Amino acid sequence: MSSTRTDSVNPTRSYPHFLWWGLGEATNGGILFYVWMFVLTAISLVGANAWANQVAQGMIVTGMTDHVSWGLYIANFTFCVGLAAGGVMMVIPAYLYDDEEMHKVVIIGEAVAIAAIVMSTLSVVVDLGRPDRFWHLLPIIGRVNWPMSMLTWDVIVLNGYLLINLHIVGYLLYMRFLGRKPNPAWYVPFVFLSIIWAISIHTVTAFLYCGLGGRPFWNTALLAPRFLASAFVSGPAFIILVMRVLRITTGYSAPPGPARTLIQIIRVAMTINLIMLASELFTLFYAGGAHAASAQYLFFGSHGHHGLVPWIWTAIVCNLVGTVLFFMPAALERGGIRIAACVLCIVGIWIEKGMGLIIPGFIPSTLHEIVEYTPSLVEWKVTAGIWAFGFLLLTVLLKLIAKVFAGDHVTG
Repeated sequence: MSSTRTDSVNPTRSYPHFLWWGLGEATNGGILFYVWMFVLTAISLVGANAWANQVAQGMIVTGMTDHVSWGLYIANFTFCVGLAAGGVMMVIPAYLYDDEEMHKVVIIGEAVAIAAIVMSTLSVVVDLGRPDRFWHLLPIIGRVNWPMSMLTWDVIVLNGYLLINLHIVGYLLYMRFLGRKPNPAWYVPFVFLSIIWAISIHTVTAFLYCGLGGRPFWNTALLAPRFLASAFVSGPAFIILVMRVLRITTGYSAPPGPARTLIQIIRVAMTINLIMLASELFTLFYAGGAHAASAQYLFFGSHGHHGLVPWIWTAIVCNLVGTVLFFMPAALERGGIRIAACVLCIVGIWIEKGMGLIIPGFIPSTLHEIVEYTPSLVEWKVTAGIWAFGFLLLTVLLKLIAKVFAGDHVTG
């Protein structure tokens, strides 16, 4: 990114001025920008309408039942938390190892984390049968079983991570807007705090599942490490795609170093993720036990039921092919191999941590009944609306970042 221009900055610019200018930039663009925002807005409204119908008619319009009480929404929540945590893979090289090139683009990872946390929060909200009772989850205000409740811990760490990233991004953008050098005391401590917090959000999410003794499929000590390993694949892969889109649409070209660093991280994290998956499979199918019933249904079907078999094998194929592509030398260059590898790994991990993890935890049920789950059209619409809203927010943030760091706001 270009260096900050301070010789012609108007010193009277205030924070309201910055917000007003940002609002104008967020709603101003070319025809492709308006088409993109119109499509995202339309999908968001379709999702909002589907959720309104769900609230009015009840959870009966979803594919969830008393046997499978978590479905597509919680699957999406789990993936989005990992996507947010993966953004820390740009912070660590930039600040712990003082990677100068990564410093220039680390704010992109922070923006992705903000959008991902918002999507994960919305995924939980739409899963509530009575959204008006959401206040019960809030510490101090609500009636929560804190500190024993892992759900309450999850609410705390997710909202805390959101506030930390909002502060970092907002402060850096505002200082750049003013043409001033950011004061490290106002953001560097929060950057290091975000590293610890990013790891905590996915660890707490994993504890939320593996702490449920009645769901043996989740009772594994490897769940938290697998969550972190997969997050350090999906997050960097998504950021690489974002940087590619920025280069095509805005002309902003990030230095090649950050993307190559992220690819090296993905190579290691994906290898670790696959090794832990193989270890889990060996334990499940060789040693047997209570875990094996859900795993049998997930990977091979059980008693004539095969609802999740296509999902999990699609995930495994995507993860394996994506990993092979990432280890090819061509992945270090800007090209189709890199893009294909990112897309395959993102899709594979979305399935693996969603439909391949959340749903089989409920099948067979505690009464050893097999009740299959298939997301309803309402659930797909609501989920699509959440992703569209997340992309709306991410587009606005990236547009502001590109404008501020390009110095387009600076006038004589």
